Amino acid sequence: MAERTSTGLLTMMLEPTPAVAMTLPAEVREKLAELELELSEGDITQKGYEKKRGKLLAPYIPQIQGVDPSLQIDNRIQASSQAVHPGSKHNKSRAPNTRDERFRSDLHTEAVQAALAKYKERKMPMPSKRRSVLVQSSVEACTPPDTSSASEDEGSLRRQGRLATSTPYQGHGHPAVEHWFNRVIQGSSTSSSASSTSSHPGGRSVTTTNTTAHAALNANAAATALADLMAHTQLDNHSAAPPDVTGLLERSSRHTERPQVASVRGVSRGYNHHTTVMETADGVPVNSRVSSKIQQLLNTLKRPKRPPLREFFVDDFEELLDVQEPDPNQPKPEGQQMSPLEGEHLGVVNKWPPSLPAALQRWGTTQPKSPCLTALDNAGKPVYTLTYGKLWTRSQKLAYTLLNKLSTRNEPLLMPGDRVALVFPNNDPVMFMVAFYGCLLAELVPVPIEVPLTRKDAGSQQIGFLLGSCGVTLALTTDACQKGLPKAQTGEVATFKGWPRLLWFVTDGKHVVKPPKDWHPPIREASNDIAYIEYKTSKEGSTMGITVSHSAMLAHCHALTQACCYTEAETITNVLDFKREAGLWHGVLTSVMNRMHVISIPYSLMKVNPLSWIQKVHTYKARVAVVKSRDMHWSLLAQRDQRDISLSSLRMLIVADGANPWSISSCDAFLNVFQARGLRPEVICPCASSSEAMTVAIRRPPEMGVPPPGKAVLSMGGLSHSVIRVDTEEKLSVLTVQDVGQVMPGAVVCVVRVEGTPHLCQTDEVGEICVSSGSTGVAYYGLPGMTKNVFETVPVMSSGVPISDRPFTRTSLLGFVGPDNLVFVVGKMDGLMVVSGRRHNADDVVATALAVEPMKFVYRGRIAVFSVSVLHDERIVVVAEQRPDSSEEDSFQWMSRVLQAIDSIHQVGVYCLALVPANTLPKAPLGGIHISETKQRFLEGALHPCNVLMCPHTCVTNLPKPRQKQPEVGPASMIVGNLVAGKRIAQACGRDVAQLEDNDQARKFLYIQDVLQWRAQATPDHPLFLVLNAKGTVASTASCLQLHKRAERVAAALMGRLNTGDHVALVYPPGIDLIATFYGCLYAGCVPVTVRPPHPQNLATTLPTVKMIVEVSKSVCILTTQAIMKLLKSKEAAAAVDIKSWPMVLDTDDLPRKKSPQMYKPPTPEMLAYLDFSVSTTGILAGVKMSHAATSALCRSIKLQCELYPSRQIAICLDPYCGLGFALWCLCSVYSGHQSILVPPLELESNASLWLAAVSQYKVRVTFCSYSVMEMCTKGLGSQTEALRLRNVNLSCVRTCMVVAEERPRIALTQSFSKIFKDLGLSPRAVSTTFGCRVNVAICLQGTAGPDPTTVYVDMRALRHDRVRLVERGSPHSLPLMESGKILPGVKVIIANTETKGPLGDSHLGEVWVSSPHNATGYYTVYGEEALHADHFNTKLSFGDTQTMWARTGYLGFLRRTELTDASGERHDALYVVGSLDETLELRGMRYHPIDIETSVIRSHKSIAECAVFTWTNLLVVVVELEGSEQEALDLVALVTNVVLEEHYLIVGVVVVVDPGVIPINSRGEKQRMHLRDGFLADQLDPIYVAYNM
Repeated sequence: MAERTSTGLLTMMLEPTPAVAMTLPAEVREKLAELELELSEGDITQKGYEKKRGKLLAPYIPQIQGVDPSLQIDNRIQASSQAVHPGSKHNKSRAPNTRDERFRSDLHTEAVQAALAKYKERKMPMPSKRRSVLVQSSVEACTPPDTSSASEDEGSLRRQGRLATSTPYQGHGHPAVEHWFNRVIQGSSTSSSASSTSSHPGGRSVTTTNTTAHAALNANAAATALADLMAHTQLDNHSAAPPDVTGLLERSSRHTERPQVASVRGVSRGYNHHTTVMETADGVPVNSRVSSKIQQLLNTLKRPKRPPLREFFVDDFEELLDVQEPDPNQPKPEGQQMSPLEGEHLGVVNKWPPSLPAALQRWGTTQPKSPCLTALDNAGKPVYTLTYGKLWTRSQKLAYTLLNKLSTRNEPLLMPGDRVALVFPNNDPVMFMVAFYGCLLAELVPVPIEVPLTRKDAGSQQIGFLLGSCGVTLALTTDACQKGLPKAQTGEVATFKGWPRLLWFVTDGKHVVKPPKDWHPPIREASNDIAYIEYKTSKEGSTMGITVSHSAMLAHCHALTQACCYTEAETITNVLDFKREAGLWHGVLTSVMNRMHVISIPYSLMKVNPLSWIQKVHTYKARVAVVKSRDMHWSLLAQRDQRDISLSSLRMLIVADGANPWSISSCDAFLNVFQARGLRPEVICPCASSSEAMTVAIRRPPEMGVPPPGKAVLSMGGLSHSVIRVDTEEKLSVLTVQDVGQVMPGAVVCVVRVEGTPHLCQTDEVGEICVSSGSTGVAYYGLPGMTKNVFETVPVMSSGVPISDRPFTRTSLLGFVGPDNLVFVVGKMDGLMVVSGRRHNADDVVATALAVEPMKFVYRGRIAVFSVSVLHDERIVVVAEQRPDSSEEDSFQWMSRVLQAIDSIHQVGVYCLALVPANTLPKAPLGGIHISETKQRFLEGALHPCNVLMCPHTCVTNLPKPRQKQPEVGPASMIVGNLVAGKRIAQACGRDVAQLEDNDQARKFLYIQDVLQWRAQATPDHPLFLVLNAKGTVASTASCLQLHKRAERVAAALMGRLNTGDHVALVYPPGIDLIATFYGCLYAGCVPVTVRPPHPQNLATTLPTVKMIVEVSKSVCILTTQAIMKLLKSKEAAAAVDIKSWPMVLDTDDLPRKKSPQMYKPPTPEMLAYLDFSVSTTGILAGVKMSHAATSALCRSIKLQCELYPSRQIAICLDPYCGLGFALWCLCSVYSGHQSILVPPLELESNASLWLAAVSQYKVRVTFCSYSVMEMCTKGLGSQTEALRLRNVNLSCVRTCMVVAEERPRIALTQSFSKIFKDLGLSPRAVSTTFGCRVNVAICLQGTAGPDPTTVYVDMRALRHDRVRLVERGSPHSLPLMESGKILPGVKVIIANTETKGPLGDSHLGEVWVSSPHNATGYYTVYGEEALHADHFNTKLSFGDTQTMWARTGYLGFLRRTELTDASGERHDALYVVGSLDETLELRGMRYHPIDIETSVIRSHKSIAECAVFTWTNLLVVVVELEGSEQEALDLVALVTNVVLEEHYLIVGVVVVVDPGVIPINSRGEKQRMHLRDGFLADQLDPIYVAYNM
């Protein structure tokens, strides 16, 4: 939402007509052409373009006749020369009360429409949403919401065209301006500023040149071209890996690893939907719907951003956030220093009572029949009139009862000075007044609060905190109210959350006692003791109690009486809350002082009949009315049917929230309509007040001979820099304010700077108004620090000298002193939002939002604006309630318009705009929205919006500059011995295998199959394998001889049918069949390939994987069981793959007991032994070739590291199909002779404790598992450790439990596993991880000897720059990394620079290279692209040791020499794996590891079960699985965006919310992010919600 012209319609006037264009001098035309070019190239923003163009053309624009130039823009609607009549009012001198056209209150709506008219409706990608989420979620959402409850301070925001009957040009026979704007807006979705002039009602012919439209088109074309270019230059993810032969691999694994989705739910949304698919440059099939949205998104993002991102440097390590430099051209105050403003003196009044209770006593005894207060019911009928006599006697009764009749253990419950809560409903002013004065007479301190309706009302916890801190033990209430409060089981009033224990006392007549004749309440002179405490909720939502002393209360009544000319027995109607602020001051305190009669109008009556207050003014001939602007607004909406009302009796209409900048529109519109009913214009008296300072200023009634009211049209741009500039030309972003009258009698007012030392402001500067008088609050109860700040401010002059020795109170009102010493307020501290150094007022933003087709999509008063702090700056959030009948499209349209309007008018971007279902925002006590509670819910993710639009790209402008790579250490640097540029070269190795002489019998055999034959002869009955089933019982076993015999049978079956060297696919469930057929293949000279069998319930996703491996491995035969054989050829299988093209399938269930004629002997150990196929985390199917030599070396290495002997038992809970899992299942036991207890991970789904119970039962010292198994145990058994202990599960036998993985160790998981099972005796030192990859399946294993794995903390920000910076635990941005086990014997590791291929120093991040006898010998792929990837297996350093052959693991990591010593007495080198190079995301020139972003995201909300991220054309896409109700889906969008910005300095492009189990994971429990990406682009995820961030 970037470009913005200075005014929508000004540009139209500046369009040169062709005639003019011809007369432009050549150099001007040339300059114009240059500008056009700059705009189309994107070198200049639209705004800059229009500004410069305007300047160039200004001298050539013909003036409009009949209007002097300064007014041209003023009458922008009457643009034609005939528009202004010759006798136009511009030529007459103004009568004092004619309302100047400039102050029309509906101006704002108009400005907004104009701002929108010049935005070509930019197509933004609309979020996509699953149907179920569209259904309005709550039952109450169908009840029309409380539209009445326009928020307390915003009810006035409503500037409606139809009310502005006095606008001058309506007499000129012009069509209404509203009508014209609406046509512009709704006429066409692409009306650009050039074309919209056609519907101009002034009749100016459409002679505009089409330049702007052209420019816009050019810019658009350029943007699209750029986006297309980006799509094609997309980083090729597969550059360093074998070709992706899969479109869809290993989705299969999901059923095994995700027990919670039993392969039924939607998993078969297979990857072979034949939708219309287009391909991107890198060949990813893309469903057009998603990609076109992303294209739209990219197009919107290409537009130039508003604040130019300045160049700034990146310090060696820190990424510095861009600090917005102040704009040198921003307006600065230029006036004199203001001088404090004094109100008139408080006059001395005869017979003025010495205190408020004294006044009550006087009237109660001398004028007992005089009416004090009339209460009305919801029908507007008077229910009860309280007389002064009644008030006096009832208050006395209550005072006596409170002091003498309430006791605990014979001690009186209350002492004078104690605080008492007053809990009275808003429709019972009589009981409240009696209770209030009763407390004053008893010298108790009343604390009036709201009635808590439910146990978790918005903000009620904070009220409880206030009561607790005030030490309140007693609450007074009415009988009806007490009955309505929530009750506990005992029948007593329930204790509300956060509240102290209260005794509830009902003040109705039957509970109070008549005092004895000789008891009289003490009536003292007003002192500085506390009279009452008024509560106030701060911006953050905390509640403070403001203490008001008896003397201040009296002085305030005196000042109000003088300012408002109150006289005895006047009648006043009060619509406000009588418990606090103006309602209390006028309607309860000052009224008693002057024996006035108050007609109290309850909020509930106003909701039913908004005209009620006007009717009561008429009926009771009231002289004064106290209202809020919202009450005036409501009565306007309802006034049509009322004819016989007269407001002529009013001498003062006090507008209590006159300080709200938008009250002016209500005042104007109200006057317009009711002037005809006797309302005199000068009667309207706005006032400004705050809880701390009480009344600050009020416009005096006309009889006091005050100067006429003032208005100012201020530039919003100026205001955002706290400078007052009366706006002359720019009509779009202006704020029209009215004065709030003169300073209160006896008060001194000054304006001070908001931040820092309270220096006096200059005269043209906005600051916080401060008051010094005897009638302000005294303190925040129990908060001395805050009290000092607010109630004891000492304003100083520029010289630093205090302006007086009296302390001032800060009012939290922002404003200035205008001409005639009138006070103007432009905002409140509570609504102040400081965004990149500029100030914006929440109320102003609300008004702009509502001016965009108000009432159509959102409820008028139900809108909240606040700011949240993200990435070191405030960000604006707008939340509104959506009407149930508005469609998705409408709402989205409205949202995008609101963004544009706010951007245009306030020059600030909105970070997040959310619409929630009707009636779901927390309400403030008297209608309106509870802002702080709304903000709290937003930040906690508990707002449940039904529509969200985030625009981080537009408003986050302080991101660090993208990094430029510096050249690293290259061949030119010095290598001296083992040092690179002053650091030890990062290399390490395991123990030397040659040195380790051990009695390893197996060593004399070159081939693993020979070892098996030898064991079958030497120890025929020695048990090698034992497979457990889900019940924990032994399913099958195999001794050396049994295994050998079964292998022979398989070999015999193969030898006749196949040739030596043929590849054979083994498709078996985990078990002994798999192992036996593996050795059978070796006996027959065939090359086995182990393949995970398809899942019978999930063929659609698992069978294609099997087919793929069979094809890619060029297997000529499939060995399997009968059951699986049936499955491969079944009807269901035919739906997923072509079953006719399977090679020969043999089942090995009932093979004849034949011995093969002779065993095959490979000619050399370098011959291929087996193929190991696995899917990398990037979703690429990669088979590696393992030679016989490598196989034996691998087994020997593991044997030495783990000290495996025939007498040992190890437990393995891994999948047997690839990598280390396969080696441990099929190879190691045969080589070392130990017994392996095999636990298929699949069985854990039905019995989570199977593995641990087996470990305990067999007293296993060494065990292996995968992360998914560990996760199942932590999640499934976390709460059952006690039950396991009772079943005698004891894990103290375990010395090492190793997690087999090809990724960075998951510390959080291993730690929680250790913590949970510590109770079962698991040593915290036992758990460690292994590391292997495709080129070498086992590089590190903890093993049994050697030091414990170490953990270091590195700075995550440095890691993004490929640097390792060690920090302390718990320091900000720290990331714990655990060593990946010990390097295996015979393995050498070095860290190399990924680009230069040179060695790196200690603790430098680079690619892990490995050299060892058990490296794989190469990839086995279909496409013969081995050459491309040959360097993965045999590569050399570019300098240093250039002889050794290394294999590149494709993983980033670093080596660090520790203080520990290893078995050989050397210092131990620890290898830390950071992550896979293929997975990393290159964003903004930095390298991110998806897991780090995912960890942050998962932490951001309790309902996020899992998360995966990937990039798509430079956009970061975050997919989250939602574990909770779909209502929460949209809450996640903002939280995810916030956390990624805060912690990673990245802007999320797309947030996708999906069901649990959608993110595919492979057998090792690793996320398959590339599959997910393909699924997302092919639109196969069935997401709950997709949000495209702008």
